[in-house]
Amino acid sequence: MLEPQIRVMLIDDHPMVQDGLIACFSYYDDIEVVARCNDGSTALAEAQKCRPDVILMDISMPGMNGIEATEIITEQLKDTKVLIFSMHDNAEFVTNAIQAGASGYILKNTSSTEVYQAIKEISLGKPYFSSALAKVLATNPVQHKNERLTNREQVILSHIARGKSSKEVANILDISARTVEAHRRNIKAKLHVDSLAELVRYAVDHGLIDMDLE
Repeated sequence: MLEPQIRVMLIDDHPMVQDGLIACFSYYDDIEVVARCNDGSTALAEAQKCRPDVILMDISMPGMNGIEATEIITEQLKDTKVLIFSMHDNAEFVTNAIQAGASGYILKNTSSTEVYQAIKEISLGKPYFSSALAKVLATNPVQHKNERLTNREQVILSHIARGKSSKEVANILDISARTVEAHRRNIKAKLHVDSLAELVRYAVDHGLIDMDLE
């Protein structure tokens, strides 16, 4: 008797990465790739349409990054699990992913066998992290004391840092411009900054935007 298939969606802006993953998954009868996207914004609509069991999510993508997309998807699709698949092994990236609702985080140099194992674990509701990340988090613990920004504030800051106006951010997130302005004031107060340049620098330093992609 065949095992039930795990419906997987791939979100990565590199077609070769997607092709490689699809080739790897073809060896497993219980994995079905139901959709593939190359940016976070497109992925939101596609995920709503195909309702995958597990999403394999890159972080650095043009437009909406993987952390932002993860937060929205996990809010909207309670039965869909997100597994971050990234080259970033920085402790802060991992922490941001967890705070956004990701169920696991593996690195792109992970073996295909471990990627498969991670998807299996995530689909069963268990967390999964690359063994290399355990060492990173142990040696570089992220301080949560007096922690800076909420996930929503991080999402709003990422849009502001890309030069979007409060009205544009409001339209993207389906909230009022007044709410965005309130978040902007709170962000500045929490970070003790006044200028847009300082907000952009914080966003870059903390992985909220990737300057190479802007």
